[in-house]
This record gives sequence, C-alpha cells and structure tokens, in this order.
Amino acid sequence: MKNGFVLLMIALCLSGSTYAQDSASAVDYIDPTIGNVGRLLEPTRPTVQLPNQMIRFTPQRKDYMDDQISSFPLCIVSHRLGEVFGLKPSVAPAAAGSAAAPSTAGPGTAPALSAWGARQAYDHDLEVNRPWYYSTFLLDDGITLEFTAGRKVGCYRFHFPAQAPAKSILFNVYNDGPSQWSFPKPGVVTGMETYHENIKVFMYGVFSRSGATGVLPGDRKAYITFPSTTTEVTFRYAISYVSPEQAQKNYEEENRSFDELAAAGKKAWERVVGQIRVEGGTPAQRRSFYTALYRCHERMVDITEDGQYYSGYDMKVHQDTRPFYVDDWSWDTYLALHPLRMILHPDQEQDMLQSYVRMYSQSGWMPTFPVLFGDNPCMNGFHSSVVFLDAYRKGLRHFDIEEAYAGMRKNAVQATMLPWRNGEKTVLDDFYYTHGYFPALHPEEKETVEAVHPFEKRQAVAVTLGASYDDWALSGLASDLGKKDDAAQFAARALNFRNLWDSSRRFFMPKDAEGNWINIDPAWDGGMGGRDYYDENNGWTYLWQVQENIPELVRLMGGRKAFEDRLDELFRTGLGRSKFEFWAKFPDATGLTGQHSMGNEPGFVIPYLYNVTDAPWKTQARVRFLLDAWFKDNIFGIPGDEDGGGMSAFVVFSSMGFYPMTPGLPRYTIGSPVFSKVSIALANGKTFTIIARHSSVVNKYIQSATLNGRPLDTPWFTHAELEAGGTLELVMGPKPNKSWGRAR
Repeated sequence: MKNGFVLLMIALCLSGSTYAQDSASAVDYIDPTIGNVGRLLEPTRPTVQLPNQMIRFTPQRKDYMDDQISSFPLCIVSHRLGEVFGLKPSVAPAAAGSAAAPSTAGPGTAPALSAWGARQAYDHDLEVNRPWYYSTFLLDDGITLEFTAGRKVGCYRFHFPAQAPAKSILFNVYNDGPSQWSFPKPGVVTGMETYHENIKVFMYGVFSRSGATGVLPGDRKAYITFPSTTTEVTFRYAISYVSPEQAQKNYEEENRSFDELAAAGKKAWERVVGQIRVEGGTPAQRRSFYTALYRCHERMVDITEDGQYYSGYDMKVHQDTRPFYVDDWSWDTYLALHPLRMILHPDQEQDMLQSYVRMYSQSGWMPTFPVLFGDNPCMNGFHSSVVFLDAYRKGLRHFDIEEAYAGMRKNAVQATMLPWRNGEKTVLDDFYYTHGYFPALHPEEKETVEAVHPFEKRQAVAVTLGASYDDWALSGLASDLGKKDDAAQFAARALNFRNLWDSSRRFFMPKDAEGNWINIDPAWDGGMGGRDYYDENNGWTYLWQVQENIPELVRLMGGRKAFEDRLDELFRTGLGRSKFEFWAKFPDATGLTGQHSMGNEPGFVIPYLYNVTDAPWKTQARVRFLLDAWFKDNIFGIPGDEDGGGMSAFVVFSSMGFYPMTPGLPRYTIGSPVFSKVSIALANGKTFTIIARHSSVVNKYIQSATLNGRPLDTPWFTHAELEAGGTLELVMGPKPNKSWGRAR
C-alpha cells in the first residue's frame, strides 16, 4: 500500500504544474504519521477513528522512533489522559503449571505471565496508517494485526502464523481501581475498567471463534487461546460509559464485518475532508493540508449512547436528544479550530456548545478543558467565553445563550483565574477585580498564596492579558444580549491589559501588589517556561496577546510604522544564548524564527498582524515561510504540541489563504494561499471559493484582489460574505505589491 502511494506521488509530480486533485481522492493525501516525532514535547499519534467519535485507537509506543509496541487499546478515552482495555496477540506458550480463574467457557492454561509485559517489535515499512484503518506486522511473533473503528465499536483482525506454538489474545487494563474480565459464553468477553478513579467503563466483545479462556487472579488480566489450526481471528467489541447492557446494545447497533466497518470509515473521512477541495500546490502541501484537516476532526468526541450519556460533571447518566461532546482544550482550540468548525460544521459546533452549557448546568462552572471526568484544570483563562461570542456573532444560535452567558459571567466574577486551578476565587482574584492586574512576585520572593500551583506559578502577565480578552468577550455578548450594565462593567475590565504596558520597555511587564514594576528581562526571566510572569513563552510572545483590541495595541506601540518595525524585530531578534540553554527553560517555545514561536498557540496570530500595518505583503511572506519551514509532510512536521486540532487548524486556514485573527469578530484576514483554487462546501449548500491565479512556491505575493468581482483593497472579508458563497480571487506574483491592502 505504501509503495502504491509513492508511485501515486511520482505520477502527480510528472503530470505537470497544476497538480489537479482529480487524479487522487482527498483522503489519499492523509498521512497520520506526520508529526509523530515531537520537536521537544508531545508527538501526534496515528489515530484511527470516525470523525469526532468516541472509539479512538493508536498503538501504544513512545513515539514513531520506538520500534516496539507495548499494547493496543480498545479505546483512547482522551489523548494524553489515558486509555482503557489493552490487548495484544501472542504466540507465547503456556506457562508450566499455570492456572487461571475458572470461566464459564472452561478454564484454559494461561500463557506465561511475562507475555503480558513483553513489548513487540514491528517494522515501520510494514505498517499501514490511515484514519479508518491500521495494520502492522509483529516481527518476533509473526502476527499481522489490523484495526478499524466505528462510532462506539472497534474491530481487530489477527493473522497468526500456521506453525505458532500457541495462538492467544491477552487482555489487560491501563488504570488502577476495580476491574473485571469474564467470558460469559463461548466466544464472548466482557470487561469493566475504572478510569480516573471512579468512572466505570464497560466493554462487550465477540470473537469470530471460541477458545480456551481464563482470568488471572486479581481480575486485571485475561486471555483466550485458540486451537492450533487457527490462522485468523476477528474480534469485534463495543464500549460504554453508561452500563454493561448498553455496551452490548452498542455492539448490536454496529454489528458489521471488519471490511464493512473499514469501508464505512473511509467513506466517512471522504465526506469530511472532501468538504474542502483544492487544486494546485505541491503534493507535499496537499499532504500537510489534508492531514491537518483530518487532525481537526479528532476532537471533540460524541459520547452519546442511544439517547443517553454519562456526565463526569455530576457523575450521572442523562437522557438527551442531542449529542454530548467532551475532550476539548479551549486554550488551544478557541483560536482556530472552533472557528474552522463554525464554517464547516456549524450544527455540530452548536451541539458542542450546548454540551458546554449542560456541563455548566451540571457542575456549576463553565468548563475550559472539558474531558470525560469533568473540567480538567489546565493553562489559564476562560476562553470558552470567546468561543460562545464568536459563534453567536456568526449566527449560530441553537444553544442556550442565556445559560451560557450565566456561566461565562459566573466564571468572570466568582472563579479563580489561577493557572491550572478550578474553583472559587482567591485573594489574588479579588486583587485583580480591584486593581485591574494580577499581582506578581519579585524574583526569589516566596509565594504567600497556598492556592498557587507550585509549578505553574502565578503567570501574572499572561493571566491579565488572557482575562482581558475573556472580559472583552463577555462585554460583547452582554451588549448583544441587551445587558447594558454588564457590558459597561466588563468593557472596562477588558482594558486591563493597559495596566501592564511598560511604555519605556515596550513590553507587557509584571507589577507587584504595590503597583511597582518588577524589573525582569522579559525575554528570559520568570523560571521554567517563564511561568512566574508569562506562560510557556517569554515576553516577546506575550507582547502581541491583545488580538481582541489590535487598534489599541498599535496605539500603545506608537502607531502603524512602529508596530510594523516591532514585528520585524520579533522575527529577527536572536535568543541571546544557545538553543540548548533556551529550550532547557522554554521547551514549549519551539518552531523558532527569531523570537517567534510557531510551535505554541500564542504565536498563531502574530504573522497576520502585518495586515494592520502598511505592509500586508509581509504577512504573505511570513505565513508562507512558516508553513514551509515548520509544517513539512514528514514525521517531524508539527513544530509543537498539536493539542487536539489547535495547531492543525492554523495549517488548514493558512493554506487556504485566510485566518480568523480575532475570534469574536466575525471576519477573516487574508494571507497567501498555497493552492491555486480552494472550494469550501458550506453547510447551507453554497460554496465559497478562493482562486489564487498563478500561485506557486515563488508566486506568494498578492498583486490584486476581487470579491465576487468587486475590487478588494483591504486584506479582510466578513463571515457573512463567506457564508453567502461567492469567490475571492487573488492574482499572485513573485514580488510584493506594496500598495495592495494598505487602504483603510
């Protein structure tokens, strides 16, 4: 299969400069191994699932450089937050004198205990990774393993060598807490595993043939061993967060053969990624683009089961006619992934936002990192507020906006803003409400507030800037809903970022509780990740984190020319030390161009900020350079933590040629399309098309533009114009037209 893909790429390269997409389906360009080796931190994983569905699979290994697999999960509950029900095929012989707990299918002789912990070698070149299908060959055991996924079901197919001494499938669990395996009748297995201390996850599975079974003492390990003549076994199963009965019902509702499930999965991905059709560009650019689009559909996930769902927000099972989604990290996804989904899947986005509303109703707090077990306290800010405003202003109304507003407001006046903490406000929050900034400590000053996270620290500047954006969103929604007093109150708070602007240093700098500047080097100080004052990045990155009020940021910096010069300075200023030393302290700030970090979400908006200066051509140059430098179509092709589609959505938007600079303002700013034509099939039946005439690797600069045939002299268009369908046409050239886009 891989050799065929290589031949396809060669044929495309030889076919001429237009690289018409007609010669290959969009899904043929998806390579789930892109980014499978992290620059410094987390890699992507070659995930198999249906778009935004609950069953997710990836082999358990360190990353792509690891040549051994430890196990295969039945479900990834949440990326980087755990799996349930592990299995592995084995040809390990029975342990001498071994015994297993009796089962109704008859006790078997257990394989050697060491088999459960053995890691299994594989060959990368014999591995097949597709969004709907996975296959690998286990070198030592001679077993071929295949996997495909449904919504609530998964299916494995095992091919055993004919002469193997034993042919078994071994089961295990990943989490501490009560667990249980049983074989209630021949060919059937059930399981229960406790996830995150108290969430019971249930499994029901059926083998294509029966075998000798057993459960080891402790109920954490089980096995089934097949007759020596067995060469192929299929194992279909379903997962439930509701009940063991529901697990069996989920199985019955999607009881299809392996090949039927795989074919349906491929069609599902064809529908999703085929919603955006591209022409032109290089094969590498299309591989990066469509793989990024696939990543944008990994999360959130629908955990509704037959009109009901388990909620970790009140630990109850609820009945509901609408899907319930979990697994979102809004600090990462509010910038581009949610805005992308508002274009491609507005109905789904509204279901996701209604899920947020239900989480607030059930728990008393509007979440920001909602996962299966509840709101995971991560990062800083309440950026789900920005998502609600953005959706509302883009005409998405099929969610309870009044309840959403109540949750946003409660977070803004009662919840702590401390990073990586949930719950009631602290004295630091009260200080913020009174003084308009989060107070910082001087270097080496001892922390006095017990609630501050010992590693994440106060992040005082980052918290102030993030809260300003959240309050801007709350003010905007209050205004749109006719809540005038609230709108005025939060509009004033939305300007709090100005309280930390040091005009002499030209950075956002920390202040102590007495209002004195804390004299630090904003490029270096603040401990690990700059967390005393910033967050994962230094003051250069946080210099631009006022995307909700860019005119005021331009004014603070001294006007458009000074703003442009400062942007140039960002991209051209060195680290002042070795990369080794810098990354030892700022490991998240990867993908560096000067002081700009493409590998962390706060860096996304920065190259687009040239569009508010007299040099929009610099946005075109910077975006193209950053895409080409940091998003290659190989295992190193993601410059930082991908974070559930957050980084991939930047690739999708930027490759198409536009970007949502300020979520909450329903408009887009124009970059430089890598494709000569992009057609977006909208949910309303219309199509928005971007034509970039003469676009190529060299021809990246906009010479002129029209929108629906009318001259366009500014690098902006609105969400309403996109939703109406039509055509944005750009004429591209090899050198900048420095007059285009300057009109105000």
